[in-house]
Amino acid sequence: MSYTVAGDWGTSNLRLYRIEDGAVVDRAAGPGIGDLGDQTPEQVLRGALARWRATSEPRAIHLCGMVGSRNGWIEIPYVDCPADPAIWAAGSARAMVDRIPVTIGAGLACTRGSGAPDVMRGEETQIFGAMALVPGLAAGRHLIALPGTHSKWATVEDGRVTGFQTFVTGELFALLRRHSTLTRAAADDGAPEDDAIGFDAGLDRISEGGHLLGALFETRAAQLRTGASGRWALGFLSGLVIGAEIAEILPAATGTITLIGDPALADRYNRALAARGLGATVHTGEACALAGLALLETP
Repeated sequence: MSYTVAGDWGTSNLRLYRIEDGAVVDRAAGPGIGDLGDQTPEQVLRGALARWRATSEPRAIHLCGMVGSRNGWIEIPYVDCPADPAIWAAGSARAMVDRIPVTIGAGLACTRGSGAPDVMRGEETQIFGAMALVPGLAAGRHLIALPGTHSKWATVEDGRVTGFQTFVTGELFALLRRHSTLTRAAADDGAPEDDAIGFDAGLDRISEGGHLLGALFETRAAQLRTGASGRWALGFLSGLVIGAEIAEILPAATGTITLIGDPALADRYNRALAARGLGATVHTGEACALAGLALLETP
């Protein structure tokens, strides 16, 4: 059966999809760009494709993400905003694995209103994919949020990404959870519902006018002085950092926000937005990435 391969190759993971007649029929995985060891990207890709190639070769491979970064396979210049799908696709790069043509999507760059630069690699594929899946997003003005390690909030106007802002919310949460004293006062104990209760408490703390740096230590103090469980503390910490992100973006948040990402994480953001009186629609990152990768044409 003739097939193509679509892949999202980030810092931590390689996710490959075998596409036949426009549908995903199989998946494969491999290490991220940050975990290649002594292997080259080409070697890792060959290994991940070996099972499929044992019977037939793909017609083409389309990739996005950190594979196109300075630390990836080929460093592809960023495409400057404003950018529509055609401008973005024109900035992609070509490569070969044996005799298989490979197209790697470019990232986007913008200059925020403050004059500060910002960049993304991978999320732009999901944004353009969302517009392909939901044509209404290509008309008018929309705010699209992509929660994750480095959350992106992008403004789309008439089918063009005009600008965006990055928040290191996920990375900050991971660093504080693993390397700070904030969650060491108690084990990861407590009832299952403690996480949600703590999350809502964290959101409330920020929405009441609390500042993130001043509120963070309450994660530890609550365990030491009020008997808060470890699960509550993790939920509270999550609520604080996500709540602070929402509070900062709030002046630009109008209408219904589009959330793209992991359903569980998107649900947290949906709850945080709802607490501020904002609505959202949710789309999975995988579906949007695949729709975006389909926009990269192979000559």
